[in-house]
Amino acid sequence: MTSEKRVVVIGGGLAGLRLASRLGTAATVTVLGEETHVPYNRVLLAEVLAGRYAPEVTALPSPGPVLRRGVRAVRVDRAEQAVHCDDGTVAPYDTLVLATGSNAVLPPLRGLFEPDGRELPEGVHAFRTMDDCLALSAAVRPEVRAVVIGGGLLGVSAARALAARGAVVVLAQQGERLMERQLDADASALLATHLTELGVEIHTECRVRGLTTTAPAPSAFEARGAGGGAPAAGAAPGQRRVTGVELADGYRLEADVVVLACGVRPRTGLAQAAGLEIRKGILVDDELRTSDPRIHAIGDCAEHAGQVYGLAGAALEQADALAAVLTGGRAPYTGTRALTRLTLGGTGDDSLDLAAFGETTPRPGDDVVALADGTRRTYRKVVLRGDRLVGGVLLGELSTVGALARTWEGGEPPHDLFHLLTDDGGH
Repeated sequence: MTSEKRVVVIGGGLAGLRLASRLGTAATVTVLGEETHVPYNRVLLAEVLAGRYAPEVTALPSPGPVLRRGVRAVRVDRAEQAVHCDDGTVAPYDTLVLATGSNAVLPPLRGLFEPDGRELPEGVHAFRTMDDCLALSAAVRPEVRAVVIGGGLLGVSAARALAARGAVVVLAQQGERLMERQLDADASALLATHLTELGVEIHTECRVRGLTTTAPAPSAFEARGAGGGAPAAGAAPGQRRVTGVELADGYRLEADVVVLACGVRPRTGLAQAAGLEIRKGILVDDELRTSDPRIHAIGDCAEHAGQVYGLAGAALEQADALAAVLTGGRAPYTGTRALTRLTLGGTGDDSLDLAAFGETTPRPGDDVVALADGTRRTYRKVVLRGDRLVGGVLLGELSTVGALARTWEGGEPPHDLFHLLTDDGGH
């Protein structure tokens, strides 16, 4: 590829900026970033919410003039080979890369939206973007009643961060246990114990039916017309405010703040409108090409071999692989062996680190080796299939995670499993 080739990347997040950095001067690159914020590491948003990091600490390396911030792509014209933007500009391309990421899932709760409305009640927040994080931070104060809906990675991170800010936190999880996609039952129970000790009230197998809200506050004109004077302080005219969460069994949780942490969904609207093939995400092959060979997709929006990863590590690997393809390296992308790592920050007894990789639930015939230390509150478990390490979970002490992950990724038989599981296994 020569520098005359025009590469347009839609998405100014981790994947899009990594690709732009890897391409360097090999192409003329334009990155369209919808958010007005300086690009940031989404993984660190929970630390911002907890008050441990200032927002600027999350900033990614500056991409320079290739990034157009605050510009939203509204249409891809494949025949014209151009992207039309909301500011009226048009970005022509030779190669287009969709790095549009994902959106927070908003569950179908009664009372979440008014008929024909799309505005969330005051006090209800998603937890996906920097704007979400800053709005939630502004709403949190000591003793505020917060309900987190969803007990996956996002929900656990949000609940821990809110508790660190002094909120009274209830976590409602529809499944049987916390982080059930990553953790086994024992690890999930240890995580629940940790959160409970920090003051988080946990309800599992708990389905949320709806929200209760106040009636919209009248405008000043409406209030005076009714003889009632000005509206109450803090009540935005026409804005409902959340007051509680209704569970399917009829129980009601009082709430000043509700966090929707129900997962994410790939952003595929632009691709679908352009006629590209979509399933769970935007379908790509081993060169990360979509059904249009001039358009590629990477990161949370891409589906490769039936898998949508939604993890930072996979997004970076895909960006690197695509950079190699576009610069003539033609290194195929064969998938990512994803490792989930979460630091529930703090100091001393308030902190907990966890990591999970591969298949953490054994199949019939698999061997399981587990070490637990109740005093130190650590747990390590690996799953073996024949002589291969196929998955593992670690909580409380992660010094061996690097060695275990390398053994798992390499597909080699572990030579000394006990050594890998003990504290000195990573050295």
